[in-house]
Amino acid sequence: MFQRFFTELRAARVPVSLKEYLVLIEALDADVIERQVDEFYYLSRAALVKDERHLDRFDQVFGHVFKGLEGSVGEALAAQIPEEWLRKLTEKFLTDEEKAQIEALGGWDKLMETLQQRLKEQKERHQGGSKWIGTGGTSPFGAHGYNPEGIRIGQEQGRHGRAVKVWDKREYRNLDDQVEIGARNIKIALRRLRKFARQGAPEELDLDATIDATAKQGYLDVVMRPERRNTIKVLLFFDIGGSMDGHVKVCEELFTAARSEFKHMEYFYFHNCLYESVWKDNHRRHTDKIATWDVLHKYPHDYKIVFVGDATMSPYEITYPGGAVEHWNEEPGAVWLDRVAGIYERIVWLNPTPQAHWRHSPSVQLIQEVIGEQRMFPLTLAGLEGAMRELSR
Repeated sequence: MFQRFFTELRAARVPVSLKEYLVLIEALDADVIERQVDEFYYLSRAALVKDERHLDRFDQVFGHVFKGLEGSVGEALAAQIPEEWLRKLTEKFLTDEEKAQIEALGGWDKLMETLQQRLKEQKERHQGGSKWIGTGGTSPFGAHGYNPEGIRIGQEQGRHGRAVKVWDKREYRNLDDQVEIGARNIKIALRRLRKFARQGAPEELDLDATIDATAKQGYLDVVMRPERRNTIKVLLFFDIGGSMDGHVKVCEELFTAARSEFKHMEYFYFHNCLYESVWKDNHRRHTDKIATWDVLHKYPHDYKIVFVGDATMSPYEITYPGGAVEHWNEEPGAVWLDRVAGIYERIVWLNPTPQAHWRHSPSVQLIQEVIGEQRMFPLTLAGLEGAMRELSR
């Protein structure tokens, strides 16, 4: 396991040398820490990471290699499968014909009613099968199986993208707005959205006016003027987590470019669809939420609205109360999107999924119906330019 940790750090371009790896092993042999996973994390980080710029990549590799391990590191070496009720023992792969034979329970209301009944009746862990909450089967409730319309419980990540609700507490990380962009094309595309005006205190030398005034007065008369600034105001809403994990890099590049280009910019996070609350910090999203109504009241109608997300979700999340995968929403997501569209005249939705795939996703089509089909653009350079033209109209 430790050798895998070392090789994956190197693969992630964390500059770890063999000497540093041996120092870590020597420290473990010398029992400088209690062999708990959290203490091992801090020891290995201190021994292997020389530059704080690599901390984020180190955390990703550490979480990937040691995810799910509890207790001591020594115990982890002896048994790498964590003891938990819903762990993955086997994964059942079905043919297309078998999947076609498995039908949904009959809609959202029936699905929730059946889940409540199962929770009352089930008394023990279950593996396989088509009825009980468990793993590796075809029941609508559980993990690591297959059902075209179910509730995912206790699974690390999605596999088929068909779950209508996810019964887990998942952690997302904040987007990094300091990412170095390989090309400046995103910034260039964003510069289409500009409206300059002179604002603030007179701090900039007005050379033409100074020459004019000096010629008229017969002595040096320095004239100052306010700096010319981009007065465009932008509200960015980022979909984070779940199916968006594969698009983090391009979202970080967009976030970095937007921070650089727009002086009047605010951002918020949401998951899948906009609901009654958003947040600024993904590490505290369960405790420090901001009411969406407060956002809509605080920022006036002249703000330009940019949603960034793949719009890939269960249609229930958009159309039904209680359809959100992580909490019970009193109002459908479509109601909140409609409120935004009613307040702000200029709205675009940037979708990182290739445009050719949009027609295969009912949720993408629903989002387009709510905000306007012409307002969704692919998160490409051409798409960005089109979105900026839409916001500038």
